[in-house]
Amino acid sequence: MGLAPDIVETLARARGDLRMGVPIVLTGETSVIAVAVEALSAERLAALRALGGDIVLALTGWRADTLKAPAYDGDMARVAVPGEVALGWLQALADPADDLSMPMKGPLTSVRGGDAGAHRAALQLCKSARLLPAAVCTEVSHGLAFAAENGLTAVPLALAAPVLGTQSPLQPVVSARLPMEVSEAGRLHVFRPEDGGEEHYAIEVGRPDRKAPVLARLHSACFTGDLMGSLKCDCGPQLRAALARMGAEGAGILLYLNQEGRGIGLANKMRAYSLQDQGFDTVEANHRLGFEDDERDFRLGSDILKALGFTAVRLLTNNPAKVAMMEASGIAVRERVELKVGENRFNRAYLATKAAKSGHLL
Repeated sequence: MGLAPDIVETLARARGDLRMGVPIVLTGETSVIAVAVEALSAERLAALRALGGDIVLALTGWRADTLKAPAYDGDMARVAVPGEVALGWLQALADPADDLSMPMKGPLTSVRGGDAGAHRAALQLCKSARLLPAAVCTEVSHGLAFAAENGLTAVPLALAAPVLGTQSPLQPVVSARLPMEVSEAGRLHVFRPEDGGEEHYAIEVGRPDRKAPVLARLHSACFTGDLMGSLKCDCGPQLRAALARMGAEGAGILLYLNQEGRGIGLANKMRAYSLQDQGFDTVEANHRLGFEDDERDFRLGSDILKALGFTAVRLLTNNPAKVAMMEASGIAVRERVELKVGENRFNRAYLATKAAKSGHLL
């Protein structure tokens, strides 16, 4: 390998650019310049218009459905952007915060036909950058040359397509002894994905036997619940109950995965909370934002378990999807251990939605 970045490193660079509001160029038979709406400035919008091409707003199918925009591309839509609209119009289509107060945003015209591969890749990159999945796009000629002339990151679609949406391999970084309240014999392992994403952690409680099914918990990071004691979810009580159970039994392993807000990130999770205050449930809020019900990848947990030498678990969960994922990923689930804690008047409706729409056994 030379000094130039490979495709995984190029995609990491592209995510950073999108978060900063810097355009990227997705190159292929047709090259497209794309900017995340969330970080787009009026000055850059004007510069895009100065290129002279047609501008479209790429949105996921869920967001397009909310806006009553035809999704001719199946899982996404390319909405034509009129030449006279201001930045605020684009932001209102991307962010549902004012949907109820300003419901009439259309009629919207969706582009039909042509290749939407670059636009779909732009949305995938916005998601993985923890941004709203909405990108302003316009075609450019000679994409590689255009990117070089303007100092922009060029992403070759032929190389990116097999990588986008796949799970990045995890590499162990360090482990160290960690005495805890539940067990003085504790150890923390840090794993880092090769794509530059968030690190994930494994916490050993006691000294689990690798030859026996280990009491394990797949826990997605929840800043509001785990740290702030939020009453809107049951995450904090589940975390503490799982650790207490492991401490009482003398051994266990907690897999702490940095997939905040069902994988959409803390900022988008707060956007979902704001929508819940308007009367939408947690699934409806995610859809209005343009996300799936759940964007997490629980295979991360099975990969960490295998790396640490575990092959079978007694899984602390109310979520059958986690059990199915473990089994499909080569980790035997010898027992599902229920974890029903933390219900209160603030999260009762949230828990009912998890049971009704996500299949949680509550």
